[in-house]
Amino acid sequence: MPGAARRGGWVVAGLGTAAVLLAAAPLFLSSYPLTLLTQALIYAIFAMSLDILLGYTGLPSLGHAAYFGVGAYAVAILATEFRAGFWTCLVAAVAAAILAGALFGPLAIRAVGTYFLMITLALGMLVWGLAFRWVSVTKGDNGISGLERPTLGPWSFADPTAFYFLSLVTFVVSAACLVVVVRSPFGMSLMGIRESEARMRSLGYNVWLHKYLAFMLAAAFAGVAGFLWAYYNGFVSPVEVQLVTSVEALLMVALGGSGTLVGPALGAGLIVFLKNFVSVYTKRWLLILGGVYICVILFAPGGIIGALKRRPR
Repeated sequence: MPGAARRGGWVVAGLGTAAVLLAAAPLFLSSYPLTLLTQALIYAIFAMSLDILLGYTGLPSLGHAAYFGVGAYAVAILATEFRAGFWTCLVAAVAAAILAGALFGPLAIRAVGTYFLMITLALGMLVWGLAFRWVSVTKGDNGISGLERPTLGPWSFADPTAFYFLSLVTFVVSAACLVVVVRSPFGMSLMGIRESEARMRSLGYNVWLHKYLAFMLAAAFAGVAGFLWAYYNGFVSPVEVQLVTSVEALLMVALGGSGTLVGPALGAGLIVFLKNFVSVYTKRWLLILGGVYICVILFAPGGIIGALKRRPR
């Protein structure tokens, strides 16, 4: 018990230090590193949402970008065509992502293992096809441009620093909500399903319903990330729902450590900065990311957080 309390104290201290550093970042960073940090916060929400499926429920998805992209497209269409405000776009992005998860969930969770992976891949490609071909709504390959950053009452988020703080607050609120979920009896049930579905079913748990709720919950927070990404980028295209985006999210979770929430957020930051710096020197940055993923699987299957937990005391 003393060891566990000591580790818990270190975790709280580390998270508090990280929060202070993130809040003070605009005082020390120029505009370009600050935009990268904003991007990292958005992808951290996206990666944590995937971790609900992968790390806590044991459902590896290759189509998670579908919910990210659906949320982004909902914002882009409402903001450009109907001049919708902040809260309308946020609710629409989350609702659209949940609706997509509610429709796709029953199809995906009927399968297990490799079959689940392939079904999520097919569903993700279906959304990509709609984004690419439904030109009257999505503008096809040209994408939807001209998104202006939102205002909330007297506050405008057009300035990069202001939008960074919007992303930071959204990240903190999302992370707090996910922590409450994974530490609740529902979250514990998801971890039980990850370890042994048969045992949880024999104990009387509705395994299918738990998976379905986890699917929609993960989709909802992916929609939150898509909401922020649409305003951050000012442009939404089929790139947001393509396979590479889903693979990047998987890499973020694997690199940081699945089943931790902190790990995916850390992995998101590392991948964002690595991708931006490597792409400056070579167009084959996907090859580099693939090599990183192989190294993580071979030498640190538990990710960075898992490696830190296994280190000698």
